[in-house]
Amino acid sequence: MDDIVVIGAGQAGASLVAKLRKLGFEGKITLIGEEPALPYERPPLSKAYLMGDVGQERLYLRPASFYQENNIEVITGQPVDMIDRGGKEVILGDRRIPYDKLALTTGSIPRKLPAAIGGDLPGVFTVRTLADVDAMEPLFREGKRALVVGGGYIGLEAAAVARKSGMEVTVVEMADRILQRVASPETSDYFRALHTEKGVDIREGTGLQKLVGGDHVTGAVLSHGEELPVDVVIVGIGIAPAIALAEACELVIENGIRTDAQGRTSDEDIWSAGDCASFPYKGGRIRLESVQNAIDQAECVAENMLGAGKEYVPYPWFWSDQYDCKLQIAGLSTGYDRIVTRGSGWATSFWYFKGDQFLAVDSMNDARSYMVGKRLLEMGKNPDPEAIANPETELKTLLKA
Repeated sequence: MDDIVVIGAGQAGASLVAKLRKLGFEGKITLIGEEPALPYERPPLSKAYLMGDVGQERLYLRPASFYQENNIEVITGQPVDMIDRGGKEVILGDRRIPYDKLALTTGSIPRKLPAAIGGDLPGVFTVRTLADVDAMEPLFREGKRALVVGGGYIGLEAAAVARKSGMEVTVVEMADRILQRVASPETSDYFRALHTEKGVDIREGTGLQKLVGGDHVTGAVLSHGEELPVDVVIVGIGIAPAIALAEACELVIENGIRTDAQGRTSDEDIWSAGDCASFPYKGGRIRLESVQNAIDQAECVAENMLGAGKEYVPYPWFWSDQYDCKLQIAGLSTGYDRIVTRGSGWATSFWYFKGDQFLAVDSMNDARSYMVGKRLLEMGKNPDPEAIANPETELKTLLKA
């Protein structure tokens, strides 16, 4: 019976080892994570956990007893030093863990501001780990001044929590509009209006020249020369795949750890899933950063590590909670040339098309549009844009058209 080692104890790693046991694998399983905590959910970090609405125990994907009962060794708080592909061993300090099959679910790392512009000053944070949020939470107090660098979903979620905490909040975004990389102008307009109504100062087309301070950050000089007083800086300028281990052992890298459609890397005994993995998709390659992908891809890889020979076909979906607004996204909008709007005001959805092909839907407080759109994508159907825009259309009828 093979020994399987999984490096990366996030959503993908936890899903992969659980699936192996569910499929009846009886060999030794070792799950290795850098952080001291058991595998936990990351999305609530920038929302409910930062607000203090949920404690750490409620973030755990599974209790410690699950791993014990399923004979899964979980090693926490220990980064892997290297992978010895020739000897088929994972090296942690003076410990060498043999493997027959290895999975890399190392996830992603947040991009940071350069130290040269003050990115290493105390009071400057990214939002990726429990430790990040535990360190910033004491600064989230009424009257404090927060600068959010980056107008993507992570930045806007952090801005919402800061504002709900009574802080003065400024968001700076270098691009012409917030959410420019991931959403339509219509979706950007919706969330700009939402944050502005809540009292957030959004500066688009504005960069950060430098941060200033000594023992703690005290100010930010913007690209136009204006200096803002700040008490805390939240950096949300994207993430990068965590590929250092894969690079060091000379696996093929292509916008992440390159895998085939089954999740196998350039080494036939090493697999990969989650944020760090790039895989074939519609004639190209893609890397998806979402909880849904981490779970689905990891479970597919678990099957394939046991010989299923199954290609991974994603049906992407995402979500974001900001104030009382729930955004749900189904599909990938890349390449769209037309937006169809359904509804208005608080409950609105934007449907993305490329010609007649339906690509994705952004749904704000409109669960029905999200669910129908998601189902249409899974069925491969292209709904009539005019029917979507017509408020008299019962959306469920589109599933039967």
